[in-house]
Amino acid sequence: MKMQFGVALVLVGLVCSGAAEPAMCQYNGGPEETPAVSGYEQQLTGEIRNAIKGFSPKTDNLGNLYVTLGTGAPHRLIVAPIDQPGYVVSVITSDGYLRVQRLPQRTPNAVFDLLHAAQPVFVMTRDAKRIPGVFTGLSVHLQPGRQNAPAMAHPDEMYVDIGASSAEEVRASGVDLLDPISLAQYPQIIGTHEIAGPAIGDGVGRSVLPELLRLLTDHKKEISGTLTIAFAAQQWTGGRGLDRLLNELHPDELIYVGRIMPPRIQESKPAATPPHEAMTPGTGVLIGVSDASAALSGLAAELKKIADSHNLKILPVTAAPPAMTGYAKATPLPARFAHLGVASLYPVTPAETINTADVSALQTLLYRYIAGKDAPRFEGGFAGSHAATLGDLRELTETYGASGHEEAVREEVKKLLPNWAKPETDAASNLVLKLGNAKANSNAKKIVFIAHMDEIGYQVRSIEPDGRLLMDVLGGGYTEYFLGHVMLLHKADGSTVGGVLELPAKWDQPGFEWPRGPKAMDEPAHMYVGTHSAEETQKLGIKVGDWATVPKQYRALIGTRANARSFDDRVGCAALIEAVKTLGPHLGDRQVTFIWSTEEEVGLKGAAAAAERMAKEGNAPDFVFAIDTFVSSDSPIESKRFADAEIGKGFVIRAVDNSNIAPREYVDRVVKLAKDNKIPAQYGVTGGGNDGAVFVRYGAVDVPLSWPLRYSHSPAEVIDTRDYDALAKIVAVLAKRW
Repeated sequence: MKMQFGVALVLVGLVCSGAAEPAMCQYNGGPEETPAVSGYEQQLTGEIRNAIKGFSPKTDNLGNLYVTLGTGAPHRLIVAPIDQPGYVVSVITSDGYLRVQRLPQRTPNAVFDLLHAAQPVFVMTRDAKRIPGVFTGLSVHLQPGRQNAPAMAHPDEMYVDIGASSAEEVRASGVDLLDPISLAQYPQIIGTHEIAGPAIGDGVGRSVLPELLRLLTDHKKEISGTLTIAFAAQQWTGGRGLDRLLNELHPDELIYVGRIMPPRIQESKPAATPPHEAMTPGTGVLIGVSDASAALSGLAAELKKIADSHNLKILPVTAAPPAMTGYAKATPLPARFAHLGVASLYPVTPAETINTADVSALQTLLYRYIAGKDAPRFEGGFAGSHAATLGDLRELTETYGASGHEEAVREEVKKLLPNWAKPETDAASNLVLKLGNAKANSNAKKIVFIAHMDEIGYQVRSIEPDGRLLMDVLGGGYTEYFLGHVMLLHKADGSTVGGVLELPAKWDQPGFEWPRGPKAMDEPAHMYVGTHSAEETQKLGIKVGDWATVPKQYRALIGTRANARSFDDRVGCAALIEAVKTLGPHLGDRQVTFIWSTEEEVGLKGAAAAAERMAKEGNAPDFVFAIDTFVSSDSPIESKRFADAEIGKGFVIRAVDNSNIAPREYVDRVVKLAKDNKIPAQYGVTGGGNDGAVFVRYGAVDVPLSWPLRYSHSPAEVIDTRDYDALAKIVAVLAKRW
């Protein structure tokens, strides 16, 4: 019987090459992973069932899935949980947001809710659709002086935005109460042998067991007694699936393949450092026992003997047994019981990290225990990638370029401009395009439109002796949106390495509070790249000056709304490109300059250099229209006292911000031109600075133009593309008629 296992391995993206050496596993990319919030594992269960259908799997009404091979005694059960912590929709608000309830209802750790703030998510509907959305987050520019802002660390302060503007739109999308919600799961390779991402630790067993079945395909007759391989539901909510399996199957022995959790500490006792702090990826297979200092016995001792005899790394650790809690007494574990797992960094966070060699060793150990021999080598993998024709905005958004490292963005802008456009790069690395043929003595107004190419990120200051990177901040943002999350490190040769920004000290201790305040945003952070010495890190080609960003993807939401990191200011860059296309090469007796600037997020540096250069050349503009974000309070967790511009209602004149006040006569003039051309317009007051402010000292009037943005400086940024269209149109109108 030839078994096909591509789908099962995609569940966590791990592909193992075999079990004889032990095998090496790798992450081959592919589509986002299938979430399985506890109690709502049905879609994932269906995928596993389809992958192992040749074994005639069975399911029960709780959601457990299992395969039984052989007959007679002893009855051995190998079980892995398949669920993960997440949320369900608890309320749909009248203005289209989702309120949530956590599952499990008790938080897995002190930072679980907080690390969901301003992150991309999926809502899983009853008909198995994945509706993209984001958790709301505070916009940093709106918080100075604000009193009693939400901490974003509890479901009472959490909302999900799927782009809807009413409860009716939410339900029309297929979303309803009780639909599960989880982080968008895009695992990232860290260094050479590690993988990080949401729910990585929850997916180890559910990846290994389908492969174990595949390896046993040709050896079923050699199995002594009865072997059941099971995928358990609802482990995070009381171990209900495991309890059901034990009660129904009555196995003689149990190998539980799941998280190794520290022993439960009584709240009356002082907190101790959890054992997982001493475990690092690469430790090998972990055996969870009640006391790691005592000699192993029974099944645990047998497994360790097998591992030692085949040079498999294995380590006994003190751990809590698999949870089975409820209102009735749990079914007892069999006398012959072993708990296997692998070490992870930052367990149950968006940046949880495991080592693929550990997963391989676990798979090898299980096969050798069942079959008593080496496994055949398996060259696994899955195919499948897709390409789509992307618009200018999508192309720019998905191009990386932190402050001071805008090269790729600049090249993308040049590529997207029409062939007739001949921009130049100035000494500050700004891209400059001049339109119009006004003579030097012409009365034509000199006008500049400027949008910045850079995005916030981090830069390598130094490589620590232990291999970690000390990272400086490039632009401000709430640290909880980045620390404890996966990052991409961009090397000088253009390639990337995955990394994890480390969480603050004692993040997993009871009573932990996230460091707050403006100073915390500027503090350097450490990045883990899967190495343990400076030499190892250098072998990866990492150097001082390399830079890091959040991995990102343009995600369409409901209707005309979308989510991506770096809409600030790629929307402005794209709007200028669209305006140039509309204007064409022959602007007549005008003097209009388009600038795509550098290093705005670290102090308007590119714009300042351009303003000084133009002034020295005697060509300082009369008017500058800075095209940048209007940080909007269009969010259920923001104060509506100011910045109250709604997304979808048109471009915004950024009349007042921290760097500039636009004269009202010019605000009104822009509004009139917009009205005359049937372009929806808004105007208002917000926070932050804009590139046009540095031109004012040379005599220019700064009239900033914007689009409203939710959740600024976060991975959850949300726009309405109608506002982008309005912005591009008003730029073209102003270039011709101002």
